[in-house]
Parts: sequence; C-alpha cells; structure tokens
Amino acid sequence: MLFRDIIGQEATKQKLRQAVREGRIPHAQLFTGIAGIGKLQLALAYSQYLNCPNRTEEDSCGACPTCLQWERLQHPDLHFVFPIVKADAGDTCDAYLEPWREIILNKHYFDLDDWHRALGIETKQSMIYEKESGEILRKLSLKSYGEGYKVMIIWQPEKMNADCANKLLKILEEPAPKTVFLLVSEHPEKLLSTIQSRVQTICVPRLEKETIAEVLVRQGIDSSKANDIARIANGSYLAAQKKVDESEENQQELRDFIALFRDAYTVGVLSDPQKKFESLKRLRQWSLDMADSKVGREKQKHFLQYAQQQVRENFIRNVNQPELNYQIEEERAFSTKFAPFIHAGNVEEIMNQLDLAERQIEQNGNAKVIFFDLCLQMIVLIKKSRP
Repeated sequence: MLFRDIIGQEATKQKLRQAVREGRIPHAQLFTGIAGIGKLQLALAYSQYLNCPNRTEEDSCGACPTCLQWERLQHPDLHFVFPIVKADAGDTCDAYLEPWREIILNKHYFDLDDWHRALGIETKQSMIYEKESGEILRKLSLKSYGEGYKVMIIWQPEKMNADCANKLLKILEEPAPKTVFLLVSEHPEKLLSTIQSRVQTICVPRLEKETIAEVLVRQGIDSSKANDIARIANGSYLAAQKKVDESEENQQELRDFIALFRDAYTVGVLSDPQKKFESLKRLRQWSLDMADSKVGREKQKHFLQYAQQQVRENFIRNVNQPELNYQIEEERAFSTKFAPFIHAGNVEEIMNQLDLAERQIEQNGNAKVIFFDLCLQMIVLIKKSRP
C-alpha cells in the first residue's frame, strides 16, 4: 500500500513519513477513528514505507522486492491479527489469511460487518482468542527476513479476549529490537488501560466532505448526488461507498417507507370510506410483502432502521435548518410534504414503535404480526395533533 493510494489524510501521512525520516519509530502505535477513513490503509502504507530500502521523501518506491511483497501482503516480516470465529479449537488467524488478504486487496475499505460477510458468519460473534497471543510471540521471536522491521498489525484489538490482551502486555512493554506493533481500532476505550498506556495514539480524523465527493465524481457519480452522499457519509469513505452500492436497495426502502405512511395517513386522517378501505387493504398487503421469507430478517431490520432515520430527518426538517438534514434528493422530495406530520406530538412514539418492531424481528418474532401491528400503530400515530 502506497501513501498516494490512500484517500485524503494528508496531515497524518506527513506525520508518519516525518517520523520515519527522523528515525523516531515508536514500538507500538494505535490508529483510532471511525470506520472507513483509512486507518488500516495508513498502517499498511506506513509499515511499507518503514521497510522500503528505496523510499523517497513522499512514499515507498513501489518497485523493489520488499514493496512488491508488501503490496501483495505476503512479506515474511508482515504479520496480521484480526477477529475470527473458531471452526476448530486449534484455529488462529493464519487459517483465515486468504480471505483476509482478499478483502484488503479487493475491497480496500471495509468494516467488521464486511469481514463477517466475507467469512459467511454474519450471525456469529468474532473474537481474537487467547491462542493468538502465543502465535504473536512465536512469530516475533523468529529472525527477521531482511534488514527492516518486523511488523505486527492488529485490526480491531478491542476484540481480544481478556487472556489474549493480558498476555500481550509483556511484549508490548519489552518488544524485540526492530519490532513494530500497529493497532487499528474503532473503539479504543474498550482496550485495557494498561495496553492504552503502552502505545502511541494516532487519532485519524474524518475525511473532508469535498474529498469524498471528488472521489465519487471520479467514479462516475453525478456531482450533485456525490455531494449529497458525501455529506450523509459524515467523513467516512466506507459509508459513502455503501450508500452508492446500496442505491437500488435504498430506493426500494424509500418506496416502502412512502407506501407505509401514505396509506397510514389515508386511513387515519382522510374521511372518504372507500379510500380508507383501499388503503387498509394495501397496508395489509404491505405487511405481508415485508414479512415474506424471501425478504429475510436482515433486510427487514435494515428497513426498520432506515425508517427510523427518515422519521428523524423529517422531524428535524421542521426546524428549517437544512444543514441538519442528511437526505438524498429523492428523500427530500417526499419530505417536503410529509415532514409536517412528524412533530413533537408523535415523533417519540413513532420511533419507539419502529424500534420495538426491529427488536421483535431480531428476536425471531412473527413478522406478519409485527408488520401489521406496525401499520395499525402508524395509523393511530400519524393523525395525532401537535401539542
């Protein structure tokens, strides 16, 4: 990984390059920040720069044997630790190196959910187990392949179990010469305080909105939509990319959201009995469609999360401060007329009902009952008057 391949983060890149040029190499560093801002990429580029024999003022050469091995993530002095789900009591991270390299090389920016999906373990909990600490000690005790540094990158170190974390303390305090630990964390507060005290922390900032929008435009996205997505992403390129990737799914969720509240409004507010009857039939069908097993519980939960976000956006829209809203053009178009119906008199109860439905789906409740009950609740709540 070269520094020039990383989106933004120029100040952090400069800080890392300067430390190498001046020979100030901490034995353990902790890269912290939200998902999707390039923490792992910075750790990879920094470790490659540290070991490249032909590095320039700005970057690794990218052509020497060391760089070529580093960019394939196959250099003998480059080691990884990351959360896994043990299929066998003897498993360590080495058993998962192939999918690990693949997700870095192909996806570049990813989070823990993406990693779980890559392993096909979406519903399980991953962890860095005690046995991994023994592997770390073993690997770092081996003689270095070259004249450079041995590098141990630990992704999501907060996922270490207590035994693993405690066993890591000793080597963090007294590492072998020319050994570097690079910890990459989204929740450093979950690390043992004794680990936090043994590392130098690098706080990686959120990306600038303009930086994300520029990258999206280069990918062929309309500039107006790119700016909307970049703003919604709130500094995370990963969040922006997911918004792009989920565009069609988001469109369907918006259609489902509109259908739910339009028909709830017709039944709850309008007086025409025929329109009420037709809307009630549509709501019944809507609940059956949402409960269809082909939709799946993860998509059902995702819709309910999306609905909560849109209710929040519509409530905020009433304060007439556009800078507080995070919607794309299609969502804004619907909110223009819908927002007045989400107010202080019903917003909390609507959010509670959507949250309750999400929790019930997660607990394997009957989806048909859950979604039809949600429709009935929305009929009642949408007609509540302002306080």
